[in-house]
Amino acid sequence: MTASFRWQSFRTVFLASVCAGFSLAGWTTPVEVSVRDPGGRPVAGAIVFLDSAAARKAVQPMQGVEMAQEKKKFLPDVLAITIGTEVLFPNHDAVRHQVYSFSPAKKFELKLYKGTPSAPVLFDVPGVVVLGCNIHDLMVGWILVVETPYFAKTDAAGSAILADVPPGSYRLHAWHPGLAVGAPTHEQALVVGAERAAKAVSVSLGGLTP
Repeated sequence: MTASFRWQSFRTVFLASVCAGFSLAGWTTPVEVSVRDPGGRPVAGAIVFLDSAAARKAVQPMQGVEMAQEKKKFLPDVLAITIGTEVLFPNHDAVRHQVYSFSPAKKFELKLYKGTPSAPVLFDVPGVVVLGCNIHDLMVGWILVVETPYFAKTDAAGSAILADVPPGSYRLHAWHPGLAVGAPTHEQALVVGAERAAKAVSVSLGGLTP
């Protein structure tokens, strides 16, 4: 084997390895999550999210997020946001509301108001925030603050898609407002590889109140 041939062989293998590394670094996979209760029925309105050290480094605050009040309800009633996100609470009703939370993840109160408060509320601690109105006791809303860019809400079929997930080892969490206040999220391990096809995973979520 000549020196020239050995060099060409080494160069080919080296370039192939470099290209493969670059390809893997930029590769992402959609993760399809199906959430069911222990009886096999789909769970709509659950928040699923992936947690890892890499995910926490990649997270960024969201922009232009609102949780409105309309017809004496919070819209949406369940909202998932990333840590560091500011949320506006516009009141579209003719009556005034007084939005508050006593949750450890965020304690705040917006005094009686109509329209949109000039200052948004900053959510800088992960966890579940339960919202109420001091004037209308039946108004209840939930905000889930997560430390990851990979999260989604299940539809009526109990399905959600986490798009553009890089390869890695994660903890898959599932939460629903039907869980008892203070209850932990459902958690299971998940490894995402460099698959071309979407990765499908099932979650059984129990302990939900009707």
